Amino acid sequence: MKQNLKHIEEFIEKHHVLNLATSWKNSLSICSIFYVYDSEHMQFIFASSYETTHIQHIQKNPQVAGNIVLETDVVGKIQGLQISGVCTLVENSTLKKIYFAKYPYALALMPTLWCLHVKQFKMTDNKFGFGKKLYYP
Repeated sequence: MKQNLKHIEEFIEKHHVLNLATSWKNSLSICSIFYVYDSEHMQFIFASSYETTHIQHIQKNPQVAGNIVLETDVVGKIQGLQISGVCTLVENSTLKKIYFAKYPYALALMPTLWCLHVKQFKMTDNKFGFGKKLYYP
């Protein structure tokens, strides 16, 4: 199981855009966000405004899903990660420092930071065989 997490986190570190899906009542939203991954606490940190549909959803229903994908036409190289978790407002100054260290230009905008606390990962990685799935936990 720990080997699965190691492989998943290596994939996460090679990317920087996560597609985040949210919902509230009969409304759905999906957006692309730049993230920083905190491996110590299995969480993604991202910036977004209160005015966005996805943040309005999160404030009412913090349960979210997301994915990160490697774009390729080569079947043997297909990789994708599905994520489920809970989003909260970032209040921890350490997490803010982590985010702004990677995206220092964002500091000028003073964005609101959010955190996606991972509950589950499911990764498809065809490098291990067609349709091979890795799970954590």
